[in-house]
Amino acid sequence: MTAAGLRAAYGRLLVWLVSALMVVLALEVTAGVVFRAIGHSLIWYDEIASVLLAWLTFYGAALASFKRAHIGCPELVDAMPWRLRRALNIAAELVVIAFFVLLGWVGASVLPILATDALVSIPSIPMSVVQSVIPISATLIVIAESMHLVDLIRDRAPPPAPAVPLAEATQ
Repeated sequence: MTAAGLRAAYGRLLVWLVSALMVVLALEVTAGVVFRAIGHSLIWYDEIASVLLAWLTFYGAALASFKRAHIGCPELVDAMPWRLRRALNIAAELVVIAFFVLLGWVGASVLPILATDALVSIPSIPMSVVQSVIPISATLIVIAESMHLVDLIRDRAPPPAPAVPLAEATQ
């Protein structure tokens, strides 16, 4: 499989994971509302909804990282000369990767400590399973950011100028 094929498969995996979490969260919340409405509240509803929302947030961040969809302010950097812009983008990627490597390492080192704790409403689920989202999502983000870093290092020439300036295209 080519690098482009691996990248596409990785993107599909993240989309599938985030989509599945959204569906499961929607079904769980709907079930919680229905059971509460008929007078038979689920004791685990709130805790599981919180866990699913946290997982959706972390794995959604990995998908946003892959799609380059995080909030940014590229105007200042885009106004810089190409070489400086490229250097700053590479430096920023290295800082982001270093942060998520650290987060993943710390998250993984905490898991054995949490192995003896469990969810309150479902004691058969250890907190280490719940908190495993931190090192897993950090790893997924490092992979996505590393793909972008490779692109930044590989692109040695400035991108072509747009055919129509943006200011004119919006009039």
